[in-house]
Amino acid sequence: MILPIVKYGHPVLRKKGARIETITAEILQLIRDMFETMEANHGVGLAAQQVGHALQLTVIDVTGSTDRPSTLELHGQPTDVSELMPLVLINPEVTPVGELVKGGEGCLSFPELYADIERPGTVDVKALNQTGQLIEFRCGGLLARAVQHETDHLNGLLFIDRMDKQTKLELKAELDALQAETKAELKQEKK
Repeated sequence: MILPIVKYGHPVLRKKGARIETITAEILQLIRDMFETMEANHGVGLAAQQVGHALQLTVIDVTGSTDRPSTLELHGQPTDVSELMPLVLINPEVTPVGELVKGGEGCLSFPELYADIERPGTVDVKALNQTGQLIEFRCGGLLARAVQHETDHLNGLLFIDRMDKQTKLELKAELDALQAETKAELKQEKK
Protein backbone atom coordinates (compact mmCIF):
# COMPACT_ATOMS: atom_id res chain seq x y z
CA MET A 1 0.00 0.00 0.00
CA ILE A 2 1.30 3.46 -0.89
CA LEU A 3 1.51 5.54 2.27
CA PRO A 4 1.27 9.32 2.52
CA ILE A 5 4.69 10.97 2.87
CA VAL A 6 5.09 13.31 5.81
CA LYS A 7 6.34 16.76 4.75
CA TYR A 8 8.67 19.24 6.45
CA GLY A 9 6.94 20.85 9.41
CA HIS A 10 5.41 17.60 10.73
CA PRO A 11 6.75 16.89 14.24
CA VAL A 12 7.43 13.17 13.56
CA LEU A 13 10.33 14.16 11.27
CA ARG A 14 12.18 15.51 14.33
CA LYS A 15 11.62 12.40 16.47
CA LYS A 16 14.43 9.94 17.12
CA GLY A 17 13.19 6.51 16.11
CA ALA A 18 12.65 3.77 18.68
CA ARG A 19 14.86 0.69 18.32
CA ILE A 20 13.09 -2.31 16.84
CA GLU A 21 13.57 -5.25 19.19
CA THR A 22 11.29 -7.75 17.40
CA ILE A 23 10.48 -7.99 13.72
CA THR A 24 6.73 -8.47 13.78
CA ALA A 25 4.21 -9.03 10.98
CA GLU A 26 3.35 -5.30 11.31
CA ILE A 27 7.00 -4.31 10.79
CA LEU A 28 7.25 -6.58 7.73
CA GLN A 29 4.06 -5.01 6.29
CA LEU A 30 5.46 -1.53 6.98
CA ILE A 31 8.64 -2.49 5.10
CA ARG A 32 6.61 -3.66 2.07
CA ASP A 33 4.52 -0.47 2.17
CA MET A 34 7.63 1.70 2.48
CA PHE A 35 9.22 0.10 -0.60
CA GLU A 36 5.98 0.57 -2.56
CA THR A 37 5.76 4.21 -1.40
CA MET A 38 9.42 4.91 -2.21
CA GLU A 39 9.09 3.43 -5.70
CA ALA A 40 5.84 5.27 -6.43
CA ASN A 41 7.57 8.54 -5.52
CA HIS A 42 10.79 7.75 -7.45
CA GLY A 43 12.98 7.89 -4.34
CA VAL A 44 16.16 5.96 -3.54
CA GLY A 45 15.54 5.87 0.21
CA LEU A 46 12.72 6.24 2.73
CA ALA A 47 12.83 6.36 6.52
CA ALA A 48 9.98 5.27 8.79
CA GLN A 49 9.61 8.85 10.08
CA GLN A 50 8.72 9.94 6.54
CA VAL A 51 5.59 7.78 6.67
CA GLY A 52 4.70 8.76 10.24
CA HIS A 53 6.47 6.08 12.32
CA ALA A 54 9.28 7.04 14.72
CA LEU A 55 11.24 3.79 14.34
CA GLN A 56 14.84 2.82 13.52
CA LEU A 57 13.88 1.52 10.07
CA THR A 58 14.78 2.61 6.56
CA VAL A 59 14.57 1.14 3.06
CA ILE A 60 16.97 1.94 0.22
CA ASP A 61 17.31 0.96 -3.43
CA VAL A 62 19.89 2.75 -5.60
CA THR A 63 19.79 0.31 -8.54
CA GLY A 64 17.61 2.64 -10.62
CA SER A 65 20.16 5.44 -10.44
CA THR A 66 22.64 5.06 -13.28
CA ASP A 67 24.04 8.61 -13.30
CA ARG A 68 25.40 8.46 -9.73
CA PRO A 69 27.45 5.31 -9.11
CA SER A 70 27.70 3.45 -5.80
CA THR A 71 30.36 1.15 -4.40
CA LEU A 72 29.88 -1.78 -2.04
CA GLU A 73 32.26 -4.02 -0.11
CA LEU A 74 31.11 -7.17 1.67
CA HIS A 75 33.70 -8.93 3.88
CA GLY A 76 36.37 -6.60 2.48
CA GLN A 77 35.65 -7.62 -1.13
CA PRO A 78 34.23 -5.30 -3.82
CA THR A 79 30.72 -6.51 -4.63
CA ASP A 80 28.05 -5.51 -7.12
CA VAL A 81 25.64 -3.12 -5.39
CA SER A 82 22.66 -5.05 -6.74
CA GLU A 83 23.66 -7.95 -4.43
CA LEU A 84 22.24 -5.99 -1.45
CA MET A 85 19.32 -4.25 -3.16
CA PRO A 86 16.62 -3.64 -2.21
CA LEU A 87 18.10 -2.87 1.20
CA VAL A 88 16.37 -2.83 4.60
CA LEU A 89 18.26 -1.34 7.55
CA ILE A 90 16.92 -1.86 11.06
CA ASN A 91 18.69 -0.14 14.00
CA PRO A 92 21.56 0.95 11.71
CA GLU A 93 24.96 2.09 12.99
CA VAL A 94 26.92 4.16 10.48
CA THR A 95 30.62 4.97 10.87
CA PRO A 96 32.26 7.49 8.52
CA VAL A 97 35.55 6.30 7.00
CA GLY A 98 36.01 8.54 3.96
CA GLU A 99 36.87 12.13 3.19
CA LEU A 100 34.06 14.67 3.06
CA VAL A 101 32.48 14.99 -0.38
CA LYS A 102 29.88 17.47 -1.61
CA GLY A 103 26.96 16.01 -3.51
CA GLY A 104 23.42 16.80 -4.54
CA GLU A 105 20.57 15.64 -2.32
CA GLY A 106 16.83 15.85 -2.36
CA CYS A 107 14.24 14.44 0.03
CA LEU A 108 10.71 13.13 -0.46
CA SER A 109 9.67 15.17 2.61
CA PHE A 110 10.93 18.33 0.84
CA PRO A 111 9.38 18.09 -2.66
CA GLU A 112 11.33 19.88 -5.38
CA LEU A 113 14.10 21.08 -3.01
CA TYR A 114 17.68 20.09 -3.79
CA ALA A 115 21.03 21.17 -2.37
CA ASP A 116 24.68 20.16 -2.23
CA ILE A 117 25.41 18.53 1.11
CA GLU A 118 28.85 17.62 2.46
CA ARG A 119 29.10 14.07 3.84
CA PRO A 120 31.78 11.38 4.18
CA GLY A 121 32.23 9.68 0.80
CA THR A 122 32.55 6.21 2.37
CA VAL A 123 30.87 4.69 5.43
CA ASP A 124 30.78 1.40 7.31
CA VAL A 125 27.28 0.14 8.08
CA LYS A 126 26.06 -2.38 10.61
CA ALA A 127 22.33 -3.16 10.85
CA LEU A 128 19.72 -5.88 10.90
CA ASN A 129 17.84 -6.77 7.74
CA GLN A 130 14.15 -7.73 7.49
CA THR A 131 14.86 -11.29 8.65
CA GLY A 132 16.72 -10.10 11.74
CA GLN A 133 20.11 -11.10 10.30
CA LEU A 134 23.09 -8.85 11.05
CA ILE A 135 24.49 -7.26 7.90
CA GLU A 136 27.77 -5.35 7.71
CA PHE A 137 29.19 -3.58 4.69
CA ARG A 138 31.25 -0.62 3.48
CA CYS A 139 29.75 1.59 0.81
CA GLY A 140 30.55 4.70 -1.18
CA GLY A 141 29.01 7.01 -3.75
CA LEU A 142 25.24 7.38 -3.89
CA LEU A 143 24.66 4.40 -1.58
CA ALA A 144 26.80 5.99 1.17
CA ARG A 145 24.96 9.28 0.73
CA ALA A 146 21.54 7.57 0.86
CA VAL A 147 22.47 5.54 3.95
CA GLN A 148 23.62 8.68 5.78
CA HIS A 149 20.61 10.73 4.68
CA GLU A 150 18.16 8.05 5.83
CA THR A 151 20.03 7.33 9.08
CA ASP A 152 19.85 11.05 9.84
CA HIS A 153 16.05 10.80 9.50
CA LEU A 154 16.04 7.97 12.06
CA ASN A 155 17.72 10.35 14.50
CA GLY A 156 15.41 13.30 13.85
CA LEU A 157 17.93 15.12 11.62
CA LEU A 158 17.00 16.53 8.22
CA PHE A 159 19.18 17.31 5.23
CA ILE A 160 18.52 21.02 5.77
CA ASP A 161 20.43 20.65 9.07
CA ARG A 162 23.51 19.73 7.02
CA MET A 163 23.21 22.60 4.54
CA ASP A 164 25.68 25.45 4.68
CA LYS A 165 24.24 28.79 5.85
CA GLN A 166 24.22 30.35 2.37
CA THR A 167 22.23 27.49 0.82
CA LYS A 168 19.74 27.46 3.69
CA LEU A 169 19.31 31.22 3.33
CA GLU A 170 18.68 30.86 -0.42
CA LEU A 171 16.00 28.22 0.26
CA LYS A 172 14.43 30.02 3.23
CA ALA A 173 11.29 31.18 1.41
CA GLU A 174 10.54 27.68 0.04
CA LEU A 175 11.27 26.06 3.43
CA ASP A 176 9.05 28.53 5.29
CA ALA A 177 6.22 28.01 2.77
CA LEU A 178 6.44 24.21 2.99
CA GLN A 179 6.51 24.28 6.80
CA ALA A 180 3.51 26.65 6.94
CA GLU A 181 1.57 24.47 4.48
CA THR A 182 2.27 21.32 6.53
CA LYS A 183 1.27 23.00 9.81
CA ALA A 184 -1.96 24.28 8.23
CA GLU A 185 -2.79 20.75 7.03
CA LEU A 186 -2.09 19.31 10.50
CA LYS A 187 -4.34 21.96 12.07
CA GLN A 188 -7.07 21.11 9.55
CA GLU A 189 -6.78 17.37 10.37
CA LYS A 190 -7.31 18.06 14.09
CA LYS A 191 -10.67 19.77 13.44
